[in-house]
Amino acid sequence: MFPGAEPLVDPKDPCAAAILESPLRRSDRLFAPPPRLPAASPPGRMNVIDHVRDMAAAGLHSNVRLLSSLLLTMSTNNPELFSPSQKYQLLVYHADSLFHDKEYRNAVSKYTMALQQKKALSKTSKVRPSTGNSTSTPQSQCLPSEIEVKYKMAECYTMLKQDKDAIAILDGIPSRQRTPKINMMLANLYKKAGQERPSVTSYKEVLRQCPLALDAILGLLSLSVKGAEVASMTMNVIQTVPNLDWLSVWIKAYAFVHTGDNSRAINTICSLEKKSLLRDNVDLLGSLADLYFRAGDNKNSVLKFEQAQMLDPYLIKGMDVYGYLLAREGRLEDVENLGCRLFNISDQHAEPWVVSGCHSFYSKRYSRALYLGAKAIQLNSNSVQALLLKGAALRNMGRVQEAIIHFREAIRLAPCRLDCYEGLIECYLASNSIREAMVMANNVYKTLGANAQTLTLLATVCLEDPVTQEKAKTLLDKALNQRPDYIKAVVKKAELLSREQKYEDGIALLRNALANQSDCVLHRILGDFLVAVNEYQEAMDQYSIALSLDPNDQKSLEGMQKMEKEESPTDATQEEDVDDMEGSGEEGDLEGSDSEAAQWADQEQWFGMQ
Repeated sequence: MFPGAEPLVDPKDPCAAAILESPLRRSDRLFAPPPRLPAASPPGRMNVIDHVRDMAAAGLHSNVRLLSSLLLTMSTNNPELFSPSQKYQLLVYHADSLFHDKEYRNAVSKYTMALQQKKALSKTSKVRPSTGNSTSTPQSQCLPSEIEVKYKMAECYTMLKQDKDAIAILDGIPSRQRTPKINMMLANLYKKAGQERPSVTSYKEVLRQCPLALDAILGLLSLSVKGAEVASMTMNVIQTVPNLDWLSVWIKAYAFVHTGDNSRAINTICSLEKKSLLRDNVDLLGSLADLYFRAGDNKNSVLKFEQAQMLDPYLIKGMDVYGYLLAREGRLEDVENLGCRLFNISDQHAEPWVVSGCHSFYSKRYSRALYLGAKAIQLNSNSVQALLLKGAALRNMGRVQEAIIHFREAIRLAPCRLDCYEGLIECYLASNSIREAMVMANNVYKTLGANAQTLTLLATVCLEDPVTQEKAKTLLDKALNQRPDYIKAVVKKAELLSREQKYEDGIALLRNALANQSDCVLHRILGDFLVAVNEYQEAMDQYSIALSLDPNDQKSLEGMQKMEKEESPTDATQEEDVDDMEGSGEEGDLEGSDSEAAQWADQEQWFGMQ
């Protein structure tokens, strides 16, 4: 360039720099290997991992799944593309999206790969020397927690019914690093596995960190931890936080619940429920309804369930017991409506299936009840009512040994519920194992105390043996002295009086029991006793009342038909002739019911629910 002449191009221009570059330097640059992508983006600029993280935080799980899958494939084909920390993040976010889609096995696989990547990342970070001016990048600060990944893996295992694997993965987390939700999950898993000591320890750790964790309190009480000890763990928060004076009474109430002291539990919860701040609480009403049911007071139990249902139309908890009580009363149309309503709320809970199963069971469709009970157990293996439904269906189908297994599991889950023991004892009596039934009834009597229910249960077994008839009579008298209106005791006492042909005494007993309540079985038995003393008209009235309460009560119908035949023998003979002529139609109906039972039995085998 000549002195004083203007340059043809501006050296500061980027394009000019390329023109002025020597050919030799340009060829070196063109044939040089491509530079490796930086592990972290420059400050202020987002990389693709940041976008994936933001979408995951925004709940765009389907979008995260698609993008992370593509990026992971790119990383596999070019390992240099992403840094180890970026690949770890991609695996975690991809696994999270799979978890959201309920693909739990696939999610576990990806979480496992993520943990392996994190392990390798930790090793390389230890080996790599640190420089004096090195600072932690935002990317390293935003890495998903390894503990959270292990918790998600445990959730996947519980969904897959692999509780041992869930316990193993959570046990691997050091105690000091366990968050309250990890301790809570561990406590529940230990409890389910029958490991009471570590379960108690985990529940206490939850309460140490979160003293108002009420479900953890219930867990401790269910494991026989004293109510006073549990209350002491919450004393500090009760004294420092206002409006928590009810908590100590609440703990006391549920301590009574878990020791089987139903009457004191009912009184304590009633005192809580009457307080203005806790009036009309759905959970307290549900607990009251369940306690009345356990105490054998079905009338009050139904009332409390109805009250809770009016306050919360979407209530599911406890509705399986409510449906069972309605079915026992013969209100099958109400049971059917309840089942439909619950299915509209959620079909992923056991309760709708149990309610529909109760409808089938009391309609004498035992194969269908068996299938519905098994489906409920699939959804919730801890559903006591589902186990009782399936056990009762198996017993009525003659599969007594299988039924015994289900009743024993129900007893393990709910050792204070008498109906679980009643189902097991009925199985023993059905298989003529009177000795086993007597041992079980005596154990219940000693464990749950001498109340009207346990006395009646023991008397029921004594009635099966001619040698212990007098003992049965004494036990029933004690039960009726405690609770004159206890229907099961009245029924068993009437059965004993019928054997002794003391019909007048039986009529007096039944009239006294029906003075303050109305029950289908009591009216029917009273009708039978009145027939025995030739009081036909009143007997007919009692059968009619029984059928009005339960139109499906076959015994009341048979008693009424028998009386009608005795009153008009000529008409009865004509009816028999007509029945003989139309016998083929009757057989067709029976065949139809058999084919329906076979259909449900086939479905049961199809779903593997035997």
